[in-house]
Amino acid sequence: MTDLVSRLAAIVGAANLLSAEHDVAPFVTDYRGRYHGRPLAVALPASTAEVAALVRLCAAENIAIVPQGGNTSTCGAATPDGSGRQLVIALRRLNRLRAVDVPGRAITVEAGMTLAAVQQAAADAGCLFPLSLASEGSCQIGGNLATNAGGLAVLRYGTMRELALGLEVVLPDGTVLDALSSLRKDTSGLDVKQLFIGAEGQLGLITAATLKLYPQPSARATAMLAVGSAEQAIATLTALQDAFGDRLTTFEMMSEACQRLLDKYQPGKVPFFSPWALLVELSDSGAPATLQAAFENWLAHAANLLDGVLAHSEAERTRLWQLREDMSETQKRDGASIKHDIGVPSSAIPAFLAECDAALQAAFPGVRIIAFGHAGDGNLHYNISYTRPGNAALFDDEDAVNAIVYEHVYRHRGTLAAEHGVGQLKGHWLARYKDPAALALMRSVKRAIDPQGIMNPGKWL
Repeated sequence: MTDLVSRLAAIVGAANLLSAEHDVAPFVTDYRGRYHGRPLAVALPASTAEVAALVRLCAAENIAIVPQGGNTSTCGAATPDGSGRQLVIALRRLNRLRAVDVPGRAITVEAGMTLAAVQQAAADAGCLFPLSLASEGSCQIGGNLATNAGGLAVLRYGTMRELALGLEVVLPDGTVLDALSSLRKDTSGLDVKQLFIGAEGQLGLITAATLKLYPQPSARATAMLAVGSAEQAIATLTALQDAFGDRLTTFEMMSEACQRLLDKYQPGKVPFFSPWALLVELSDSGAPATLQAAFENWLAHAANLLDGVLAHSEAERTRLWQLREDMSETQKRDGASIKHDIGVPSSAIPAFLAECDAALQAAFPGVRIIAFGHAGDGNLHYNISYTRPGNAALFDDEDAVNAIVYEHVYRHRGTLAAEHGVGQLKGHWLARYKDPAALALMRSVKRAIDPQGIMNPGKWL
């Protein structure tokens, strides 16, 4: 094994192969602290050629590989096991901007660029890269692609699957797949890049991507609105879509429990308390005053609204957005919870919430449910705490809680992983609920591309 470590170091340089316990510590625990591993080493390659050489050596020696981006996974997807025989390949040094094509509205970046850096590179070119996440300062584009990230603007722009035009991928035998392209139309066979988006590093290691850019909006109109029920929230979504079409960029929901929790840690910043708060944003080209006036006119005649705050400046817009963006961290500050990153059709959100809330309350009287998220695309963060007095045994109840939640999710033809992936956390639940034919196809693809099974083993494939 010492000889193997030396050969790995020869590829990336001794300073970029970490093996001491204190050096590998940031790479071996997931974001939530639920999964811990012990790798053979952590390699920090600086080029696609170095990644390919690492993978070829690992394939020859039958050493498993764990690809890692910003290590912001919430389900252990980028955490090695405890065997000491898995190489973590972390891509933070593979972080160059390769090209910007403004007329073609495309940007080519390496996988280790943070999402914030890609957003800034697009902005520097007068364009918009629309993916936006709370972790955008630390998550990396490779990880965003590997989990098919969505975020706050899916309603208008789609997930990473829709935003990716081309990929460069190192396959499990070390072959480099060059599928980088800015083409919007290509009917020459299967779109192989799609195999790797959402695969969580189990089929290959993404090293670069060509991504869609959009014109920078010149106008935004933002409001936080109060409604009395989930049904009224979805009715408001429909009315906004009818009135504004794809200018509706964001439609977020936060329950009253969320609002109370925010007020607990940020007193005086929540503008009102209501059964549901909606964060709504429109974006468009043209004069800001025109969009603002159209939104104000719509608000003046809208049904179902109990209250509302309309941003009249960028500072006011930022304050409204901050409340939504602080939600996850605020809940973490308040204590542990059983988290769900579920999705149901937007039209099914009211029924799901009513039925699942009732089932959880019946099973765990007094349970606290924190529900918030991207209601425009049906993706809810549905988090549970206080299943027992004192919450001391919360995770003892995790399987029972999950069984109730996922039963109701799939009753409404939803998904247990709408944004954060599956990783180690949800693989057994995926096996229970995913269509067997779909699972069989995915496993066939895995066997065909990675017959040795060295790419990110121990995850859901």
